Amino acid sequence: MGEKIDRITVDMNAARLPEDLEKYKAKAMQLGATRATIVSVKEIPVDERIVLKCQIPRCFGYGTSVHCPPHTLKPAELRDILKGFQWAVFFTLDVPPEVIVRDRGTIKEREAAYRKIFDIVGEIESMAFYDGHYLAFGFAAGSCRHTFCSQQESCQAMEGKRCRISLRSRPSMEAVGIDVYKMATAIGWDIYPIGSNAKPEEISKGTLAGIIIIQ
Repeated sequence: MGEKIDRITVDMNAARLPEDLEKYKAKAMQLGATRATIVSVKEIPVDERIVLKCQIPRCFGYGTSVHCPPHTLKPAELRDILKGFQWAVFFTLDVPPEVIVRDRGTIKEREAAYRKIFDIVGEIESMAFYDGHYLAFGFAAGSCRHTFCSQQESCQAMEGKRCRISLRSRPSMEAVGIDVYKMATAIGWDIYPIGSNAKPEEISKGTLAGIIIIQ
């Protein structure tokens, strides 16, 4: 971190929050995000239909991780939790579309791209915690099970054991019902759907997203 850790205050350093939000936005860009912005928590669209897309048709990650549906935080639970927060930092990472299209030839690049999202979220969440915004939490992109533990037979946490990457793993935005497409387009950012039958040459770019709820 390199900076002195501040003491905890009753208001979680609310007076410094605007300055800190700008700092986290800049940090996301420094860590490799393509775009980053500060958003009101009221602008985060949470919709049960997003989680339904994990189940119909069934995603390869459905039910295989503690951070994937149906085991993770439910949209209704998240909606209720967000009532206690006001501001968040939302960011996206543009990647070549062939990295997102599931092909064995790009698996290393795909895992690296998703890991970057997890790492940016984790780094900013940690910064916010030490700045006194101790209730900050974040969501990444994709399945942590297939991003970090693809070579393992199972999610260890699903077996009641300690997660292999407990400080890095977390649910994706979509796993908890956040409509990433709607959120990005409402801000004015381009984002394209990439499904199992997508052809990279027909898509302008791939986009991954993450968010950190600060205070």
